[in-house]
Amino acid sequence: MRSLVAFPILILTVVLQSAIVSRISLLAGFGDLVLVMLIAWALQEGVVTGWHWAGLAALLMAFVSGLPWFVTLVSYFVSVFMAQLLQRRIWQAPMLAMFLVTFLGTLFYHLLSYTVLRISGLPIPFGEAMGTVTLPSLLLNLLLALPLYWVMRDLARWVYPVEEVE
Repeated sequence: MRSLVAFPILILTVVLQSAIVSRISLLAGFGDLVLVMLIAWALQEGVVTGWHWAGLAALLMAFVSGLPWFVTLVSYFVSVFMAQLLQRRIWQAPMLAMFLVTFLGTLFYHLLSYTVLRISGLPIPFGEAMGTVTLPSLLLNLLLALPLYWVMRDLARWVYPVEEVE
């Protein structure tokens, strides 16, 4: 039953991403609500479904994204892996881990996207892609990181309640 909460949350997040967040741009970059939400979920203590959420989110984003499906899948899995790795190592500074994984996950996603688009034959200059797409997207994702971390923290406490000891 606990795993079923992923379906409405991820569907709502993908709808919000495609309808609202993708319309809010800074230069040519936009925030990735789904990526930041996955990172925030994977960083929560007691959460064991990060990989399931990443797979489901990648499948949902494959339908609304213009990129090949494997770009989203690999990026989301790498981001969840980094989040879970840091969650075990930096458990006393979760916000530091949130900002670090959001930074690295966004960079990885954009570099992988750039590489796939270059292989596909699109002549995109690297400096222009970094300056007008990646850096603004990075800023927007970092702005989304703080509120999403707290929302996912509350959701994780509701889904995985801590047993009270008397």
